[in-house]
Amino acid sequence: MGDAGHPDYNPRMRRYLPLLALVLIALVPRPAAQAPAWEDQFRALPEPANIRESMRRMSARPHHAGSPYGRDNAEWIAARFREWGWETAIEEFQVLIPTPKERRVELLEPRRVRLKLDEPAIPEDPTSSQKDEQLPGYNAYSADGDVTGPLVYVNYGRPEDYEVLDRMGISVKGAIVIARYGASWRGIKPKVAAERGAIGCLIYSDPRDDGYFDGPVYPEGPMRNRDGVQRGSVMDMPIHPGDPLTPGRGATKDAERLPRERARTLMSIPVLPISWGDAQPLLEAIDGPLAPPEWRGALPLPYRIGPGPAKVRLTLSFNWDLAPAYNVVARLRGSRYPDEWIIRGNHHDAWVNGAEDPASGMAVLLEEARALGELRRRGWTPKRTIVYIGWDAEEQGLIGSTEWVEAHREELERHAVAYINTDGYGRGFLEAGGSHSLERFINEVARAVDDLETGVSVWKKLQARRITTGSKEARDEARTRADLRIAALGSGSDYTPFLQHAGIASLNLGFGGADDAGIYHSVYDSFAHYTRFQDTEFVYGRALAQVVGTAVLRLADADRLPFEFTNLADTVQKYVTELQTLLRTKQDEARERNRQIDEGVFAAMHDPRRPLRAPERLPVPPAINFAPLENAAAALSASAAAYAKAVATATPTPETLQRVNALLIRAERQLSDPEGLPRRPWYRHLLYAPGLYTGYGVKTVPGVREAIEQRQYDQAEREIVRAAAAIQRLARLLDEAVAELER
Repeated sequence: MGDAGHPDYNPRMRRYLPLLALVLIALVPRPAAQAPAWEDQFRALPEPANIRESMRRMSARPHHAGSPYGRDNAEWIAARFREWGWETAIEEFQVLIPTPKERRVELLEPRRVRLKLDEPAIPEDPTSSQKDEQLPGYNAYSADGDVTGPLVYVNYGRPEDYEVLDRMGISVKGAIVIARYGASWRGIKPKVAAERGAIGCLIYSDPRDDGYFDGPVYPEGPMRNRDGVQRGSVMDMPIHPGDPLTPGRGATKDAERLPRERARTLMSIPVLPISWGDAQPLLEAIDGPLAPPEWRGALPLPYRIGPGPAKVRLTLSFNWDLAPAYNVVARLRGSRYPDEWIIRGNHHDAWVNGAEDPASGMAVLLEEARALGELRRRGWTPKRTIVYIGWDAEEQGLIGSTEWVEAHREELERHAVAYINTDGYGRGFLEAGGSHSLERFINEVARAVDDLETGVSVWKKLQARRITTGSKEARDEARTRADLRIAALGSGSDYTPFLQHAGIASLNLGFGGADDAGIYHSVYDSFAHYTRFQDTEFVYGRALAQVVGTAVLRLADADRLPFEFTNLADTVQKYVTELQTLLRTKQDEARERNRQIDEGVFAAMHDPRRPLRAPERLPVPPAINFAPLENAAAALSASAAAYAKAVATATPTPETLQRVNALLIRAERQLSDPEGLPRRPWYRHLLYAPGLYTGYGVKTVPGVREAIEQRQYDQAEREIVRAAAAIQRLARLLDEAVAELER
């Protein structure tokens, strides 16, 4: 689905590369530990040419979920696994996947314009002409509808954008809103619009965000052209991902299904993505106050808010059919601990041809599988079972992975050690997010893999980037902290059901940040585009295969599972401090808002042509008792330190290690609660979740953080107690592990 929300993502990174090179020269690499022989052999095996050929084959035709070439790709992937010696099966689910029957947008006033809603073929891009097989631009899980209303420009369509409209006395009730892509996940835009009374939503790609503002457009350059459309799901995934009709259970052929009108994650208003070429006449027709400077994009027009005089008719209807989703599941059985599973996945479905998203990541996964099969042919056997999976229907809402986790939840509870995810990649820098109990582990893996463009490790290159471009805190930490911080995970890819529903320690890995591209979810995400403008030599594909494959090998063959908890404890302490700061900020904001109301500041900002709606005074947030969280964080820090000391000094027997590993497998589960989060019980992890109004963006300690943000302070107190109890559970489990090691 994409990595634009990652903290290390920066589409303008190229300007920093000369400075980065100087930093790399100045940094003296830490001597690497001697790698095991099998690791050395593995890292020599991935071949860029194989990754290129796999991408070419998978992206040769459109292969959305339920399509003929989607099935063909699944069978081809399964055949490759079997060829390399893996036990392989295709698991099928029947899931709700709407496809468009009618799409029509007309500007009715002040002049009549019918939008073309088309992405034309480009001669330089052969697959862009496969019209009969392409899904047109649409948003999956939009409502059907035929609505007419005045048009209102709402910037990115976030809650904070509507607060600006409120201060200006502008309502969207009964209107169709037009929002630009970016700054939040697309599904939040129609969700918030509907809550504010809008009857329809258009989402367009502004050239300031991924078009000519950042460089030449396709086919001359990599950026989005005037006709490029970003497809995508608007399923309300912050409630739950997966099949909308089977929440919490696998969507097998005979599964009990909800009637569609009871599904919580379907959008309530019609919504459609359009290109900036189609958006331009609509925006030109809007009158009213000028948008604030930060709301203005790069189109050559005055960005006005409305409502009207632009009047728009939006007509959408869909086929609401069940379609097959094919997950390709391959296994290498473990020799010593066959009931402990290391799981690795990437999705294989795309909106259209999907060379970058997802074929680049899926091609890397296949090259890892080939290399591991070759190691096995040479005599290596993993100690733990390795499970590689190609997911289907990810684009519609993480459906293949979610249904698989829900269908196999009891098995995963007993057997799953960790899950490693990718979802496409580009050139540049290692991007890592996930469970902080795996932070040190992935830092050590990154130190073992070289970046071919610079000659230093991918870890050292990332460190140099943070020193070059990071905040003062990030620069200081990159210089002094033993491990580089990894990001916390929200949502947007197939790690979500593993981490946030099943409580399985997870990592999401990729490369990016040094290659601009504006073809996300369009017909122009093609092999022709990727091989001209992205990882043209596939060297970062090789590096990603080396990073992920090394991680899989180390997890599969470790005598003691490589979980480490002092970094997690440090991160938890950081989260507690952030929550306390958030509360103080909310208190200060309420006091300042009330002062401005008293002094008439908002009245001075008001548009005199519109009825004045006086802003409400805000109650100043009360003091909140953070002591349970502070005590739990301190307990975890002490237990983590004791565990690290025991690991460093103990000489455990194999039997002791087996008992310790059984505890470590359960470590991430301790941070989950079967009751789940308020109003969305599918999400059970109490440290990481996507935000209810951010979509992909993470909310850490989400029950507490969102309660404070939404001014529900009694709930915040309750969630503090629940989160503290989860952290204390983990501390007690570590104490058990220490006792085992010291016995």
